[in-house]
Order: sequence, then C-alpha cells, then structure tokens
Amino acid sequence: MKPTLSAPTIGRYIGRTRIAYFSMEIALRAEMHTYSGGLGVLAGDTARSAADLELPMIFVTLISRQGYLRQEIDRDGCQVAHPDPWEPADYAVPLRAKIALPVEGREIWIRPWLYVLRGALKHTVPVLLLDTDLPENNAEDRTITDRLYGSGEGYRLKQEIVLGIGGIRILDALGFNVQAYHLNEGHAALLALDLLRRYPRPPDQVDANDIIYDVGPVRERCVFTTHTPVEAGHDRFPYDLVSRLLDGYVDMAQLKLLAGADNMNMTHLALKLSGYVNGVASRHAETTTRMFPGYHVRSITNGIHAPTWAHLSFAKLFNRHFPSWGLEPELMARADQLTNDDVWHAHQEAKADLISLVRARSHVKLSPDQPILGFARRMTSYKRPDLLFSDLERLISIGEQHPFQVVMAGKAHPADEPGRQMIQDIHRHIERLKGKVTVAFLPGYDMNLAQMLVAGTDVWLNTPVPPMEASGTSGMKAALNGGLNLSVLDGWWVEAWIEGVTGWAIGDDRPDHVPTAAALYDKLGIAVLPLYYKDRARWIWMMKQAISKVASYFNTQRMMRRYAVDAYIAAGMR
Repeated sequence: MKPTLSAPTIGRYIGRTRIAYFSMEIALRAEMHTYSGGLGVLAGDTARSAADLELPMIFVTLISRQGYLRQEIDRDGCQVAHPDPWEPADYAVPLRAKIALPVEGREIWIRPWLYVLRGALKHTVPVLLLDTDLPENNAEDRTITDRLYGSGEGYRLKQEIVLGIGGIRILDALGFNVQAYHLNEGHAALLALDLLRRYPRPPDQVDANDIIYDVGPVRERCVFTTHTPVEAGHDRFPYDLVSRLLDGYVDMAQLKLLAGADNMNMTHLALKLSGYVNGVASRHAETTTRMFPGYHVRSITNGIHAPTWAHLSFAKLFNRHFPSWGLEPELMARADQLTNDDVWHAHQEAKADLISLVRARSHVKLSPDQPILGFARRMTSYKRPDLLFSDLERLISIGEQHPFQVVMAGKAHPADEPGRQMIQDIHRHIERLKGKVTVAFLPGYDMNLAQMLVAGTDVWLNTPVPPMEASGTSGMKAALNGGLNLSVLDGWWVEAWIEGVTGWAIGDDRPDHVPTAAALYDKLGIAVLPLYYKDRARWIWMMKQAISKVASYFNTQRMMRRYAVDAYIAAGMR
C-alpha cells in the first residue's frame, strides 16, 4: 500500500507537539522491519496508546532499511541470519528537511521519513524514521541506518550519534518546540548531551573538575526509561573512538564527568542528564537502584496495547460486553463476569488459528484437546529457553501422565554464539522428544507470529534468571487472551502473580532465588496440567481472572497516563 501523504503534512504537528520519544527501534507494523524484539514492541504500543489518548507526542527512530534479521533454520537446527529489507516508500514519505552532522571529520547528511500512526479515535501521532542513505553521503555513511543493531563499535556509535544528535537537530530544523524528551533506553543519550551544550555556565560559577554546562535545564526536560538489568546490555564506547568520531564536539574531560571515567557509558550519561528516571517494573527499579546507586529510580510498569494484541474472537467478546475496552482497558476488570462458554469458545477459536499456523509453517500437527505451552523470547542465555529441556526423561514422564504440546519461537543476535547454540540444542531436543512430547519451533518470530502465539497458547512459559528480567510483556498479551502464566517471579509477574488465580510461579519470591528445572517440572506436573484435565471449570475461572486482573491494569493506556502525569509534566510539559 502506497502512502497518500505529502511532505508538508508534518506541519500540522509542529505547533501542538510537546514531547519527543526517542527509541532505537519501534514496532509500527510487522511489514516495517524497524524492530527486533520487546524494546521495539513496547515503543510501538507506546505510540499506539499516545495516539489513542491524543498525547502531543512525536516519535523518533532509525529507518533500518535492512531490518534486524530474517531467520532461517537449516537442516541441523542452526539459525541462519539474512538481511530483512523493507521498502520505506510503501509506508512513509520522505520529508524535504535535511541536516548535516560532522562525524569523523566529514559531514553526514540525515533525512527524516514521516510515518503517521492512527489511533482508535482517528487521532494521529507522527513517527520520524532517520535515514542516511542519501547521495550526499559516501558509501560507508549511507549504510549507517541500514541494519538495526549492526555489528562493530564504530557502526553502533554512529547509529547512536544519528539517533540522538541527529534526531534532536532534525526536530529543531523542522520547527518543533519540544519541551520534554523521553529516552527509551540509553541509545539516544547523546541528545541530552547535545541539549546540554546549549546551556554553558558563566565561567565564574565553574570550579576545577566541574561541569562547565548548566545541567539543571537539561534534567528538567529529559525523561529516561532504562530497560536493561543485564550489565552487558548497557552500551559503552571507548573514548578514543568517541574522540575520533566526535572530534571537537565536547571536551573529553567534561564527558568523563558525565559518562564514566573509563568508557562512555550511555546509561550513566542518560542518568546524569535526566531528571526523571524509571525502571519498567517495581522489581526492575529495585535492581537498577542497586546497579546505579545514588539515583532516584522510580517505576512505571510496562503494559501492552490491548486492541493490538487481542485475538479477533476475544475482541468480539469484549465489544459485546464492554464496548470501549480498547480506550478504557480498566473495564476488563468485569471480565470475571463473562460466561465460561463464551470465554472457552473464544479461546478455542484462537487456539485453532495457532494450530493451523503451526501446521502450515512447520508441518507439526497439534491437538486441540491437549494444552499448548508457549515460549517466545529473544534467544539468549539469561532467558533460559532451554530450561524446559533440562531433564528430558522427566519431561517425557510428565507428558505420559498429562499430555501437552510446546510451541516456541525466537531469534538470537548474530553475534550471540550461546544464543545461536541454544536454538540448535532446542532442535536436537525436539528430535529426541518426537513421538513422546510434541514440540514445534517456528522461525521468523515477528509481530504477526507473536499475535498468534500469545492468543492461541493455553500456558505462557517464562524462565529467565532473576533479577535479569526487566519487565516482559508477552505474558501480559497471553493473559489478555485468557492465557495462564507459568513464570519465574521476576519483572512484571511479581506484581501480577496470584498463585492459582492469575497463573503460577516457578520458585519463590526471593529476589536472589534462581528457580531450577525441578521447580518448573514440579509445578507443571503437579499443579498446571492436572488442573487442565481434571477441573476444566476451575481452569476457565482462572482464565477469566487473568483477563480481569491482568489485562485491566497491565496496558499502555494506564502506562502512558502515568508517564503523562508523573514524568512529562514534571519534565516541562505544560
């Protein structure tokens, strides 16, 4: 589908926009490969709720013409990563404005594309997709915005320069009067540094080893949401690289006072220059405070955009009983009053769609009469996608007593060798379990596949190593569709978990407790599967509890209202 917009359309947003949201990735639609996983999906749901709530926002990201990766699984069960290109002109329009940034001693030109996201009440929010594939740039610079999370420190730093410094200057060039900047993770922290350079302090107010800029006005305008409780997940760049790429941009001694003595730590830089800092769940805020002592880290727990993630069968059911549920998800608190037959019928429709998809993509035949366990996450070590397969003999024994099926999906970053090895190991386990426990692995995990998985599974499995889960939102999507969570007590699940009501916990609530496979098998074999087969009425009751207690609260409508009141107003939105 070709866009019907013209370039001057951006003008209608300039006067009313007060908040700019910066994210390296945003999942706008499955066909636009501008996202890799949870961070981007959250950003997309944030934009959708911003449109629904008519918030005066603009979103800024990279165009990522070659996408993240197109996943292929070869005969040996190994992930093969291919480029995943898409055509921006099919969905967005290029704007006439361009800016040039001095990087590595030459000018890099950046042009924004405009994508307009429409909300439920026809209100729209603009999304700018930053692009360096321009004839003014040399061949190397034209590829800066090609690959999402491309390899190499130099490439990544150039991307973050384009996003942060380029993004804020594009907004200035277009005439936006932004009052609050929201940094979704540290990738855009350089925008705060660029903002800081506009506020020099009088020389007589600067002491030795002091910052020569006035940090106060910048902190008043910057909001920082950190997502990563994993130390390796915080971007760091050596100062010799920073100096080479940004020669003369900022005094290195000054930068070290803000971003760390050894390397430019983007999280430290964002923490120093943001007046409002939050984690994405209560437990995550506690973890972040321990990682970065001395900062006031608040918590605004993530959510999901309910209309995007509800299966059509459930959307119809909700429409009949509480028509404005999409704009007011809190109305789903009444879902516990739905009839068992209606809820079960809606779920069975979603399950049938998933079974058909699995058959088409993997040639694996699933039974509608057996429960389906779903697991779909980024394939990396701390997510422990292989925990379920730790003891195959015990898993088979559980399946003999209470048959079940498993559907899995997920990509590993091409540079994550342990993650790629896990995918291969999972395929070996699948072969060993054939004829005993049916397991399907679906390649090409994206928004479309995720929508089918979260709606069609009976139990959503989540097994990270605590406290490394920041929040997680896939389990929220499952609960919206009546799925029951079986999860380690970390991230958002600590807040939503009511044992035997909204789902089940693997292990206990101690932050330092790392549940084992034995804890997973015990809960699966003793509590979860027997209930499915022996007390269907209680199971459906739990499905209704999950919808009413989880979906009514863990949504981006509530999340964005919190940001607007707690963060954006405090950060300068008037």
